Amino acid sequence: MANIVLAEDDAAMRGFLDAALTKAGHKVKCCDDGAEAFAYLKTAPNVDLLLTDIVMPGMDGLELSQRAMKLHPSLKVLFITGFAAIALGDKKRINAVSKPGQVISKPFHLKDLVDQVEKLLAA
Repeated sequence: MANIVLAEDDAAMRGFLDAALTKAGHKVKCCDDGAEAFAYLKTAPNVDLLLTDIVMPGMDGLELSQRAMKLHPSLKVLFITGFAAIALGDKKRINAVSKPGQVISKPFHLKDLVDQVEKLLAA
């Protein structure tokens, strides 16, 4: 079981991801956006994985991950996005994150997401 912070601005997607990860045995803290996730991360003692959408209003997932890893240096990050072109355009920003991040593009099967989370946690 891992402690996962999920930052996703789409409520339906957030619900699907939360259900899939919880069913897989993980503890998930859902956040509506990057700012809420960062506020939680400032007080969270033990977080294993940040699962964040890249494109969100306010603090995007890339900024969130950079700030989060300053608080939790061993934090693993998995980016999700529905905007593949943006993800490719932000490749330099993704690579600038101190720990290598992974990107999974929407649409994806929830089983594939859970598998990728498990793989990243095991690495």
